[in-house]
Amino acid sequence: MSQPAKKKAHYTRSLNNYARYSGLAFEMLFIIAAGAFGGVKLDEWLHTNPIFTLVCSLLGVTIAIYAAIRDTLHLNHHSNHGENNTD
Repeated sequence: MSQPAKKKAHYTRSLNNYARYSGLAFEMLFIIAAGAFGGVKLDEWLHTNPIFTLVCSLLGVTIAIYAAIRDTLHLNHHSNHGENNTD
């Protein structure tokens, strides 16, 4: 593989990784925000102190971390197969 082709492949791979992990960050943000919003609405509906807000926020963080780990392992598994690294 020629030098310009290697540079282009490296640039494309870097850009793809940036897009993947940016999307993962937005997914995590959405999950955590949904948990917090759901907790606030439950607290309003049940007229409780911020118990459900705290519980649902922590649950959202836990689910977001789980999803991030699962997606990262899945992405790394697929990027390692079918790609010959000659660097």
